[in-house]
Amino acid sequence: MNPKNMKRRDFLHTGLKLATGAMFMGSGASSLLGAPLFGESKQTIETVTLNNNVEMPILGFGTNTLNGSIGQRCVAEAISLGYGLIDTAKIYGNEESVGRGIKQSAANRETLFVTSKLWVSDAGHENTMKAFHVSLKKLDLDYLDLYLIHRPRGDFKGSWKAMEALYKEGKIRAIGVSNFDPSQLKKLIASSDIIPAVNQIETHAFFTQNKQYDFLSGMGVQHEAWSPLAEGRNGIFRNEALATIGKKYNKNNAQVSLRWHYQRGIVAIPRTSQKAHMIENLNIFDFQLDDADMQTIAGLDLNKTQFPEWK
Repeated sequence: MNPKNMKRRDFLHTGLKLATGAMFMGSGASSLLGAPLFGESKQTIETVTLNNNVEMPILGFGTNTLNGSIGQRCVAEAISLGYGLIDTAKIYGNEESVGRGIKQSAANRETLFVTSKLWVSDAGHENTMKAFHVSLKKLDLDYLDLYLIHRPRGDFKGSWKAMEALYKEGKIRAIGVSNFDPSQLKKLIASSDIIPAVNQIETHAFFTQNKQYDFLSGMGVQHEAWSPLAEGRNGIFRNEALATIGKKYNKNNAQVSLRWHYQRGIVAIPRTSQKAHMIENLNIFDFQLDDADMQTIAGLDLNKTQFPEWK
């Protein structure tokens, strides 16, 4: 754990507050399908319906930097707790570890939603075909649930054509993109047969992505957040506004942040190597942020990335 993230649990009361029953999101939102989380009992997570009618969990597990035996353990533990959405990428260098974790979990393949991503160096039709099958082999899977173009660089239109072909062959259940801005996404859609199902972009309390949120909603593209907890940057785990909200519900800053994503209908994939944190991140379905809470969190928006190195 990064030292600057160590205060994540400052505002958590002793022990986990367990779920007491299903609650509902705000106006227009669907009801929870999940059961309460008791100890290490599996949590059933609500899904969103993508534009091709594939169901995708609204809360998943990110794996960036979780490599080797640590990555394998974390994936197996996450699945044992009820995470079905597992997110990886070629550039993470951990697809083999993720695959081993999936095998270790002994979960039925149909209960999982596995995502990987095409890196910039593999842009173009032929390169994409090769890279996809390499990823599939490393993961030791027969198909992917979601495959994303990681960044809009190089011949991403050629990559998309290859992904459309793989989708039509049944090797991928849904295809999408990551880090595309609206203009880039419009260009891709204009030359494509299939509209991307997902755009995975940086989204958290300090970068709420309101314009992207509205644009993606209008296009029927699912908004997915990478680093929904901003990797602890800008003191998110010590933020007083989030802590004040959390005290009302006996929740910590991370749980408030993830609940905020959930109530916006945004898929979130928090990453942690700590089993206790995995459990806490699942424990967001027994409370509901009110309008004032949502407005307070919206007021934290700095409208700029917290990851300038990605620019």
